[in-house]
Amino acid sequence: MSVPPEGPPSAARRRLLSWVATASGVGAAVLTAGPALRAFLFPAFKRPPPTQWFKLGELGGFSLGVPTRVEFPDVVADAWVETRVVRSVWVYTDDGARFRAYNAHCTHLGCAYGFDAAPDPPFHRQPNVFHCPGHHGIFDPKTGRVLAGPPPRPLDALETKVMGGSLYVAYQDFRVGIPEKVAV
Repeated sequence: MSVPPEGPPSAARRRLLSWVATASGVGAAVLTAGPALRAFLFPAFKRPPPTQWFKLGELGGFSLGVPTRVEFPDVVADAWVETRVVRSVWVYTDDGARFRAYNAHCTHLGCAYGFDAAPDPPFHRQPNVFHCPGHHGIFDPKTGRVLAGPPPRPLDALETKVMGGSLYVAYQDFRVGIPEKVAV
């Protein structure tokens, strides 16, 4: 038994193969363009997340005229991964009724800063200031303004509210190293 030699493809077969190739190309383009368009367009329509308030403590727990560092847990969601992180703020009050809360990252390079209650002779720093050890940025605890060093702007003040005898803060991070206060 012999196999007949194959001749040129028929017109119907050519149309079918052309249609399959075109459909495959359109499908691949849609599968590729869909996510790309979504990545470019949806951030423009994205609404900011609602403000999340974190309880810092009872009003009586904050010393007058002395900043208090408060740490609290937060959950950061990145796509499907949720990570628990520890956030921290500095709280200052002169009268126990009005409070100022500062993000605990220096505005220069994002270092953690501390409160110096006593003068430090080797660095000739004044007492009762926030001091960033990275590049010796000095901040006023009452106003957050820069007293010395390279930080480009005052400390990042956060919104606070008193509710039910407790102090709450709307925690937020900001870009560091720039003069403007820009949320991350």
